[in-house]
Amino acid sequence: MNKIKNLFLLATLALFGTTSFAQTEKTVMVGGAAMYPSKNIVENAVNSKDHTTLVAAVKAAGLVETLQSAGPFTVFAPTNEAFNLLPAGTVDNLVKPENKKTLTGILTYHVVAGKVSAADLTKLIKEGNGTATLKTVAGGTLTAMMKGKNIVLKDAKGGTATITIKDVNQSNGVIHVIDHVLIPG
Repeated sequence: MNKIKNLFLLATLALFGTTSFAQTEKTVMVGGAAMYPSKNIVENAVNSKDHTTLVAAVKAAGLVETLQSAGPFTVFAPTNEAFNLLPAGTVDNLVKPENKKTLTGILTYHVVAGKVSAADLTKLIKEGNGTATLKTVAGGTLTAMMKGKNIVLKDAKGGTATITIKDVNQSNGVIHVIDHVLIPG
């Protein structure tokens, strides 16, 4: 009987211990879901209602494994609304198998190697006298600047995206939610 009580006690501690750990993580809410720093970019992104288009595009481009790897990565993650700002039919066209290379180029243009926090970006912008150049894993560049208290990214085509939710920490990097899709040159 004591063995059963001990097993029950251990199982209870394990259950509440796990729950307690999850509740003590500093999470950020994105798309109605808590983003856990102990989970990787993909594990968190699939729970955001605001990023279903991005998740579908990442799957279509075959980038799931990459974004689940150790990284670290900084991902500038456009919302569904950001994708909706593109011309009608753009996303449907990009996720077709024959456009995988173009889709991959656009998605990897939203990724910078390393973990770059909002404070890091702000510091780089100040050190650069108002701008900072970021090299994307696609090989292009983004220009970061301040607009009031907001960090704004400028793409190769001159379009801009504002970081709306910053420092969503992940086990393999950080996500910054943005309001427009960035387009490579």
